[in-house]
Amino acid sequence: MYSLAAVLIIFVPLAVFANELYVYFAAPLMAVLPEGSTMISTEPHGPFFVPFKFAFAVAVAIAVPYLLYQLWAFVAPGLYENEKALAFPIIVSSTILFYLGIAFAYYVVFPIIFLFFTTTAPEGVAVMTDINAYFSFSLKLFFAFGVAFEVPIATVIMVRTGITTPESLAAKRPYIVVGAFVVGMLMTPPDIFSQTLLALPVWLLFETGLWFSKRVKPKPELEEVGET
Repeated sequence: MYSLAAVLIIFVPLAVFANELYVYFAAPLMAVLPEGSTMISTEPHGPFFVPFKFAFAVAVAIAVPYLLYQLWAFVAPGLYENEKALAFPIIVSSTILFYLGIAFAYYVVFPIIFLFFTTTAPEGVAVMTDINAYFSFSLKLFFAFGVAFEVPIATVIMVRTGITTPESLAAKRPYIVVGAFVVGMLMTPPDIFSQTLLALPVWLLFETGLWFSKRVKPKPELEEVGET
């Protein structure tokens, strides 16, 4: 309930500027559209509802630190003190990496893939993207890159909890590289550019997480009851 209330509180002021937010959101596509082309709406209610849908998505993204805090507050009573101390840096780093993933998608990936799409249209085909289709397509990429950028955190957590070791992960590097491209295929639209632009950062982020995991000691095992 607190999380929902936080999202709604952020959404209300953003809704006032919903159209302006959507203009900024659509800028990467508008910048590469052929001269004379514009975005369109194939639904009568699209020009009204789609900007509000994007404003709500922005509200959720802004509320991510608080949402993660609420998640931590839910599980904190079952954690040991050393685990609680580790939770705060994980929440902070997870939030930063999530935002970096979204920023990477918007400022690096969007200009590349939209330029490619608009310049490869067959002769006689006018590129005029529907605003709702653009919203859905872009939101999938935002989510995919935001989650993919959490790879270093996941790597460190697995090593810290003793699930695996840095040496074991390093030995599985070829499989992880292939897995990164599979993840890129599953989490992005069916085009080779967005898949590759997701897979390469996932691989590099894995290497980053592997580097940090070598400097994190595994969680000490609890002593067995009755051990003499």
